[in-house]
Amino acid sequence: MSSLSYESSGVRYDQLDAFKRACQQAARTTAGLLTDHGYSEPATVRGESCYLMEAPDHYLAHVEEGLGTKNLVADAVYAKTGKCFYAEIAVDTVATIVNDLATCGALPISVAMHAAVGASEWFTDQTRMNALVAGWAEGCRQSGAVWGGGETPTLKGLINPETIVLAGSAIGRIAPKSLRITGDVKDGDKIVFLASSGVQTNGLSLCRLIADRLPEGYQTPIGDGRSYGEALLAPSVIYVKFVAECQKRGIKLNYAAHVTGHGWRKLMRLDEPFVYQITELRPEPALFTFLQKAGPIEQREAYATFNMGVGFAAYVSPELADATVAAAKASGYDAWIAGTVRKQGGRKAVEVPGLGITFEADTLQLR
Repeated sequence: MSSLSYESSGVRYDQLDAFKRACQQAARTTAGLLTDHGYSEPATVRGESCYLMEAPDHYLAHVEEGLGTKNLVADAVYAKTGKCFYAEIAVDTVATIVNDLATCGALPISVAMHAAVGASEWFTDQTRMNALVAGWAEGCRQSGAVWGGGETPTLKGLINPETIVLAGSAIGRIAPKSLRITGDVKDGDKIVFLASSGVQTNGLSLCRLIADRLPEGYQTPIGDGRSYGEALLAPSVIYVKFVAECQKRGIKLNYAAHVTGHGWRKLMRLDEPFVYQITELRPEPALFTFLQKAGPIEQREAYATFNMGVGFAAYVSPELADATVAAAKASGYDAWIAGTVRKQGGRKAVEVPGLGITFEADTLQLR
Protein backbone atom coordinates (compact mmCIF):
# COMPACT_ATOMS: atom_id res chain seq x y z
CA MET A 1 0.00 0.00 0.00
CA SER A 2 1.38 3.41 -0.93
CA SER A 3 1.91 5.92 1.87
CA LEU A 4 -0.53 8.77 2.42
CA SER A 5 0.09 12.50 2.49
CA TYR A 6 -2.07 15.44 3.52
CA GLU A 7 -2.69 16.08 -0.17
CA SER A 8 -4.25 12.59 -0.35
CA SER A 9 -7.12 13.95 1.76
CA GLY A 10 -7.72 16.87 -0.61
CA VAL A 11 -5.80 19.54 1.32
CA ARG A 12 -3.07 21.35 -0.63
CA TYR A 13 -1.18 23.98 1.32
CA ASP A 14 0.48 25.38 -1.80
CA GLN A 15 -2.92 26.46 -3.11
CA LEU A 16 -4.20 27.67 0.27
CA ASP A 17 -1.01 29.59 1.04
CA ALA A 18 -1.04 31.30 -2.36
CA PHE A 19 -4.50 32.66 -1.55
CA LYS A 20 -3.30 33.80 1.88
CA ARG A 21 -0.38 35.67 0.34
CA ALA A 22 -2.72 37.38 -2.13
CA CYS A 23 -4.97 38.41 0.75
CA GLN A 24 -2.03 39.86 2.68
CA GLN A 25 -0.96 41.92 -0.31
CA ALA A 26 -4.42 43.41 -0.78
CA ALA A 27 -4.97 43.84 2.97
CA ARG A 28 -1.85 45.98 3.30
CA THR A 29 -3.46 48.57 1.04
CA THR A 30 -6.17 49.15 3.67
CA ALA A 31 -3.81 49.76 6.61
CA GLY A 32 -4.03 53.54 6.30
CA LEU A 33 -7.68 53.42 7.30
CA LEU A 34 -6.62 52.70 10.87
CA THR A 35 -5.46 56.31 11.26
CA ASP A 36 -9.00 57.65 11.60
CA HIS A 37 -9.50 55.31 14.56
CA GLY A 38 -6.33 56.33 16.37
CA TYR A 39 -4.40 53.20 15.42
CA SER A 40 -1.65 52.19 13.02
CA GLU A 41 -0.38 48.88 11.64
CA PRO A 42 2.87 47.67 13.22
CA ALA A 43 5.68 46.59 10.94
CA THR A 44 6.02 42.85 10.22
CA VAL A 45 2.57 41.93 11.58
CA ARG A 46 1.30 40.57 8.26
CA GLY A 47 1.80 36.82 7.99
CA GLU A 48 1.80 36.28 11.76
CA SER A 49 -0.88 34.30 13.60
CA CYS A 50 -2.48 37.42 15.06
CA TYR A 51 -3.27 40.86 13.63
CA LEU A 52 -2.28 43.84 15.78
CA MET A 53 -3.42 47.47 15.80
CA GLU A 54 -1.08 49.89 17.55
CA ALA A 55 -2.10 52.82 19.76
CA PRO A 56 0.22 55.08 21.79
CA ASP A 57 -0.13 53.01 24.96
CA HIS A 58 -1.44 49.58 23.89
CA TYR A 59 -2.09 47.13 21.09
CA LEU A 60 -5.42 45.62 20.13
CA ALA A 61 -5.27 42.08 18.75
CA HIS A 62 -7.74 40.31 16.46
CA VAL A 63 -7.95 36.70 15.30
CA GLU A 64 -10.47 34.76 13.21
CA GLU A 65 -10.13 30.96 13.10
CA GLY A 66 -12.09 27.82 12.33
CA LEU A 67 -12.23 24.29 13.67
CA GLY A 68 -11.97 22.49 10.35
CA THR A 69 -13.46 19.02 9.99
CA LYS A 70 -12.86 17.57 13.46
CA ASN A 71 -16.57 17.67 14.28
CA LEU A 72 -17.15 15.05 11.56
CA VAL A 73 -15.15 12.65 13.71
CA ALA A 74 -17.38 13.54 16.68
CA ASP A 75 -20.47 12.96 14.52
CA ALA A 76 -19.27 9.50 13.48
CA VAL A 77 -18.41 8.47 17.04
CA TYR A 78 -21.73 9.84 18.34
CA ALA A 79 -23.70 7.90 15.74
CA LYS A 80 -21.85 4.65 16.45
CA THR A 81 -21.51 4.76 20.25
CA GLY A 82 -23.94 7.39 21.53
CA LYS A 83 -21.07 9.20 23.26
CA CYS A 84 -21.14 12.94 22.57
CA PHE A 85 -17.86 14.84 22.24
CA TYR A 86 -19.28 18.26 21.34
CA ALA A 87 -18.11 19.86 24.58
CA GLU A 88 -14.58 18.85 23.56
CA ILE A 89 -15.18 20.09 20.02
CA ALA A 90 -16.21 23.50 21.38
CA VAL A 91 -13.04 23.73 23.47
CA ASP A 92 -11.08 22.85 20.33
CA THR A 93 -12.61 25.75 18.43
CA VAL A 94 -11.93 28.28 21.17
CA ALA A 95 -8.38 26.93 21.51
CA THR A 96 -7.51 27.38 17.85
CA ILE A 97 -8.62 31.02 18.10
CA VAL A 98 -7.07 32.11 21.40
CA ASN A 99 -3.81 30.20 20.98
CA ASP A 100 -3.14 32.19 17.82
CA LEU A 101 -3.97 35.38 19.72
CA ALA A 102 -1.52 34.54 22.50
CA THR A 103 1.44 34.13 20.12
CA CYS A 104 1.84 37.91 19.97
CA GLY A 105 1.50 38.37 23.72
CA ALA A 106 -2.16 39.38 23.66
CA LEU A 107 -4.52 37.99 26.27
CA PRO A 108 -8.06 37.41 24.97
CA ILE A 109 -10.83 39.69 26.19
CA SER A 110 -13.82 38.51 24.17
CA VAL A 111 -14.52 35.41 22.07
CA ALA A 112 -17.37 35.16 19.55
CA MET A 113 -18.85 31.97 18.10
CA HIS A 114 -19.76 31.38 14.46
CA ALA A 115 -21.91 28.25 14.12
CA ALA A 116 -23.25 27.72 10.61
CA VAL A 117 -25.61 24.85 9.77
CA GLY A 118 -27.33 23.53 6.68
CA ALA A 119 -30.64 23.09 8.50
CA SER A 120 -31.88 24.61 11.75
CA GLU A 121 -32.96 21.11 12.84
CA TRP A 122 -29.33 20.48 13.77
CA PHE A 123 -30.00 22.27 17.05
CA THR A 124 -32.90 20.00 18.04
CA ASP A 125 -30.56 17.31 19.41
CA GLN A 126 -30.51 18.58 22.99
CA THR A 127 -27.56 16.46 24.11
CA ARG A 128 -25.34 17.70 21.31
CA MET A 129 -26.50 21.30 21.47
CA ASN A 130 -26.08 21.58 25.25
CA ALA A 131 -22.63 19.99 25.07
CA LEU A 132 -21.56 22.52 22.43
CA VAL A 133 -22.82 25.42 24.55
CA ALA A 134 -21.21 24.15 27.75
CA GLY A 135 -17.91 23.45 26.02
CA TRP A 136 -17.72 26.89 24.44
CA ALA A 137 -18.27 28.53 27.83
CA GLU A 138 -15.59 26.26 29.34
CA GLY A 139 -13.13 27.22 26.59
CA CYS A 140 -13.75 30.89 27.33
CA ARG A 141 -13.19 30.32 31.04
CA GLN A 142 -9.91 28.52 30.34
CA SER A 143 -8.91 31.52 28.19
CA GLY A 144 -9.89 34.13 30.76
CA ALA A 145 -12.22 35.72 28.21
CA VAL A 146 -15.90 36.59 28.08
CA TRP A 147 -18.12 34.85 25.54
CA GLY A 148 -19.13 38.01 23.76
CA GLY A 149 -21.66 36.87 21.19
CA GLY A 150 -21.88 35.02 17.91
CA GLU A 151 -23.75 34.17 14.73
CA THR A 152 -25.78 31.07 13.82
CA PRO A 153 -26.63 31.23 10.10
CA THR A 154 -28.65 28.51 8.38
CA LEU A 155 -27.04 28.04 4.97
CA LYS A 156 -29.25 25.61 3.11
CA GLY A 157 -27.59 24.34 -0.03
CA LEU A 158 -24.12 25.30 1.17
CA ILE A 159 -23.73 23.05 4.21
CA ASN A 160 -24.78 19.45 4.66
CA PRO A 161 -27.94 19.53 6.83
CA GLU A 162 -26.44 16.95 9.20
CA THR A 163 -23.32 19.00 9.96
CA ILE A 164 -22.20 22.25 11.55
CA VAL A 165 -19.30 24.52 10.59
CA LEU A 166 -17.67 25.91 13.72
CA ALA A 167 -15.46 28.98 13.78
CA GLY A 168 -15.09 32.20 15.68
CA SER A 169 -13.03 35.25 16.48
CA ALA A 170 -11.44 36.95 19.45
CA ILE A 171 -10.15 40.34 20.42
CA GLY A 172 -7.36 40.86 22.91
CA ARG A 173 -5.09 43.54 24.27
CA ILE A 174 -1.43 44.05 25.02
CA ALA A 175 -0.77 46.60 27.73
CA PRO A 176 1.84 47.79 28.43
CA LYS A 177 3.17 47.58 24.90
CA SER A 178 6.45 46.10 26.14
CA LEU A 179 4.63 42.78 26.61
CA ARG A 180 4.31 42.29 22.86
CA ILE A 181 6.08 39.19 21.51
CA THR A 182 7.87 40.69 18.53
CA GLY A 183 10.15 38.04 17.04
CA ASP A 184 13.30 39.32 18.72
CA VAL A 185 15.06 35.99 18.22
CA LYS A 186 18.85 35.67 18.41
CA ASP A 187 21.48 33.05 17.68
CA GLY A 188 21.68 30.66 20.62
CA ASP A 189 18.11 31.16 21.85
CA LYS A 190 16.49 28.08 23.34
CA ILE A 191 13.28 26.51 22.04
CA VAL A 192 10.81 25.44 24.73
CA PHE A 193 8.09 22.99 23.74
CA LEU A 194 4.69 22.70 25.42
CA ALA A 195 2.97 19.36 24.96
CA SER A 196 -0.22 18.90 22.96
CA SER A 197 -3.13 16.62 23.85
CA GLY A 198 -3.00 14.85 20.48
CA VAL A 199 -3.83 16.01 16.97
CA GLN A 200 -5.72 19.01 18.43
CA THR A 201 -7.16 20.75 15.34
CA ASN A 202 -4.88 20.01 12.40
CA GLY A 203 -4.65 17.13 9.96
CA LEU A 204 -8.17 15.82 10.60
CA SER A 205 -8.98 15.38 6.92
CA LEU A 206 -6.14 12.88 6.71
CA CYS A 207 -7.20 11.23 9.98
CA ARG A 208 -10.73 10.75 8.58
CA LEU A 209 -9.36 9.23 5.39
CA ILE A 210 -7.48 6.67 7.49
CA ALA A 211 -10.63 5.87 9.51
CA ASP A 212 -12.47 5.05 6.28
CA ARG A 213 -9.84 2.39 5.53
CA LEU A 214 -9.89 0.70 8.95
CA PRO A 215 -12.23 -2.31 9.37
CA GLU A 216 -13.25 -1.05 12.82
CA GLY A 217 -13.12 2.62 11.87
CA TYR A 218 -12.99 4.98 14.84
CA GLN A 219 -13.47 2.04 17.23
CA THR A 220 -10.01 0.68 16.36
CA PRO A 221 -7.77 0.41 19.47
CA ILE A 222 -4.57 2.47 19.19
CA GLY A 223 -2.63 0.68 21.92
CA ASP A 224 -2.92 3.05 24.88
CA GLY A 225 -6.36 1.96 26.11
CA ARG A 226 -8.27 4.33 23.84
CA SER A 227 -10.06 3.89 20.57
CA TYR A 228 -8.92 5.85 17.53
CA GLY A 229 -11.96 8.12 17.74
CA GLU A 230 -11.51 8.83 21.45
CA ALA A 231 -7.86 9.72 20.92
CA LEU A 232 -8.64 12.06 18.04
CA LEU A 233 -11.33 13.82 20.08
CA ALA A 234 -9.20 14.70 23.10
CA PRO A 235 -9.79 18.46 23.56
CA SER A 236 -7.04 20.84 22.52
CA VAL A 237 -4.81 22.49 25.07
CA ILE A 238 -5.35 26.24 25.55
CA TYR A 239 -1.95 27.90 26.10
CA VAL A 240 -3.09 31.37 27.19
CA LYS A 241 -2.26 30.76 30.86
CA PHE A 242 1.35 30.00 29.92
CA VAL A 243 1.79 33.35 28.17
CA ALA A 244 0.04 35.15 31.03
CA GLU A 245 2.28 33.43 33.60
CA CYS A 246 5.42 34.42 31.70
CA GLN A 247 4.21 38.02 31.66
CA LYS A 248 3.46 37.87 35.37
CA ARG A 249 6.97 36.57 36.12
CA GLY A 250 8.69 39.04 33.79
CA ILE A 251 9.94 36.31 31.43
CA LYS A 252 10.47 37.75 27.95
CA LEU A 253 9.33 35.45 25.15
CA ASN A 254 11.28 36.40 22.04
CA TYR A 255 8.84 34.54 19.79
CA ALA A 256 6.00 32.03 20.09
CA ALA A 257 4.53 29.61 17.58
CA HIS A 258 1.20 27.78 17.73
CA VAL A 259 2.02 24.41 16.16
CA THR A 260 -1.04 23.65 14.03
CA GLY A 261 -1.27 23.37 10.24
CA HIS A 262 2.07 22.64 8.52
CA GLY A 263 3.23 20.61 11.56
CA TRP A 264 6.79 21.26 12.72
CA ARG A 265 7.41 23.45 9.69
CA LYS A 266 5.49 26.08 11.70
CA LEU A 267 8.55 26.38 13.94
CA MET A 268 10.13 28.59 11.25
CA ARG A 269 7.15 30.93 10.84
CA LEU A 270 9.25 33.96 11.81
CA ASP A 271 10.23 35.90 8.68
CA GLU A 272 13.91 36.30 9.61
CA PRO A 273 16.09 33.34 8.56
CA PHE A 274 17.20 31.03 11.36
CA VAL A 275 17.85 27.32 11.64
CA TYR A 276 15.75 25.72 14.37
CA GLN A 277 17.54 22.63 15.66
CA ILE A 278 15.39 20.22 17.68
CA THR A 279 17.66 17.90 19.65
CA GLU A 280 15.58 16.80 22.65
CA LEU A 281 12.98 14.39 21.33
CA ARG A 282 10.36 12.61 23.38
CA PRO A 283 8.77 9.32 22.38
CA GLU A 284 5.91 9.91 19.98
CA PRO A 285 2.48 9.70 21.64
CA ALA A 286 0.68 6.47 20.76
CA LEU A 287 -1.82 8.22 18.46
CA PHE A 288 0.90 9.46 16.11
CA THR A 289 2.60 6.07 16.00
CA PHE A 290 -0.76 4.55 15.14
CA LEU A 291 -1.39 7.11 12.37
CA GLN A 292 1.95 6.38 10.73
CA LYS A 293 1.34 2.62 10.76
CA ALA A 294 -2.32 2.73 9.81
CA GLY A 295 -1.97 5.20 6.94
CA PRO A 296 0.68 4.34 6.25
CA ILE A 297 2.23 7.79 6.59
CA GLU A 298 5.96 8.34 6.18
CA GLN A 299 7.62 9.89 9.21
CA ARG A 300 8.65 13.06 7.39
CA GLU A 301 5.09 13.60 6.18
CA ALA A 302 3.79 13.07 9.72
CA TYR A 303 6.04 15.82 11.08
CA ALA A 304 5.09 18.09 8.16
CA THR A 305 1.38 17.66 8.90
CA PHE A 306 0.79 16.91 12.59
CA ASN A 307 2.05 18.53 15.79
CA MET A 308 3.50 15.14 16.88
CA GLY A 309 2.90 15.90 20.56
CA VAL A 310 3.92 19.58 20.54
CA GLY A 311 1.22 22.27 20.57
CA PHE A 312 3.13 25.46 21.34
CA ALA A 313 6.74 26.62 21.13
CA ALA A 314 8.44 29.54 22.86
CA TYR A 315 11.83 30.97 21.91
CA VAL A 316 13.77 32.53 24.81
CA SER A 317 17.23 33.69 25.75
CA PRO A 318 19.31 30.77 27.09
CA GLU A 319 19.38 32.14 30.64
CA LEU A 320 15.57 32.21 30.71
CA ALA A 321 14.96 28.67 29.42
CA ASP A 322 14.68 26.97 32.80
CA ALA A 323 12.46 29.76 34.14
CA THR A 324 10.21 29.44 31.09
CA VAL A 325 9.75 25.71 31.68
CA ALA A 326 9.04 26.43 35.36
CA ALA A 327 6.39 29.02 34.39
CA ALA A 328 4.77 26.51 32.05
CA LYS A 329 4.67 23.79 34.68
CA ALA A 330 3.37 26.19 37.34
CA SER A 331 0.45 27.09 35.05
CA GLY A 332 -0.43 23.46 34.35
CA TYR A 333 1.52 22.54 31.23
CA ASP A 334 4.00 19.82 30.33
CA ALA A 335 7.07 21.58 28.93
CA TRP A 336 10.74 20.98 28.16
CA ILE A 337 13.75 22.58 26.50
CA ALA A 338 13.74 21.01 23.04
CA GLY A 339 16.38 22.74 20.97
CA THR A 340 18.36 25.78 19.90
CA VAL A 341 18.06 28.58 17.35
CA ARG A 342 21.09 29.02 15.11
CA LYS A 343 22.05 31.79 12.71
CA GLN A 344 23.59 30.24 9.60
CA GLY A 345 23.91 33.08 7.14
CA GLY A 346 20.68 33.46 5.23
CA ARG A 347 19.50 29.86 5.68
CA LYS A 348 16.08 29.13 7.12
CA ALA A 349 15.17 25.59 8.14
CA VAL A 350 13.94 23.21 10.82
CA GLU A 351 16.38 20.40 11.59
CA VAL A 352 15.58 17.28 13.61
CA PRO A 353 18.92 15.39 13.51
CA GLY A 354 17.69 12.52 15.66
CA LEU A 355 15.11 11.66 13.00
CA GLY A 356 17.12 12.65 9.94
CA ILE A 357 14.44 15.21 9.02
CA THR A 358 15.07 18.70 7.64
CA PHE A 359 12.48 21.18 6.41
CA GLU A 360 13.99 23.95 4.31
CA ALA A 361 12.45 27.41 3.91
CA ASP A 362 10.65 26.56 0.66
CA THR A 363 8.40 24.08 2.50
CA LEU A 364 6.64 26.93 4.35
CA GLN A 365 5.44 29.86 2.25
CA LEU A 366 3.10 31.96 4.40
CA ARG A 367 4.23 35.44 3.28
